[in-house]
Amino acid sequence: MAGNNLLKTGIVGTVIVALCCFTPILVILISALGLSALVGILDFVLFPALAIFVGITIYALWKRKSTTPD
Repeated sequence: MAGNNLLKTGIVGTVIVALCCFTPILVILISALGLSALVGILDFVLFPALAIFVGITIYALWKRKSTTPD
């Protein structure tokens, strides 16, 4: 059960961060709030977050495979 939650967290986090990285969703939102100065910092936050969530997803899939009997 905990493995499923970890997998769901990894997949949802990966999708959200990927959308923010590869589409201007977050840039438009931040600009609409008047915080355009923060747009330059987004790459320093989003790319490591993407790597972390992809790592969580891979770990959850590996853990699921290792606990599943053959």
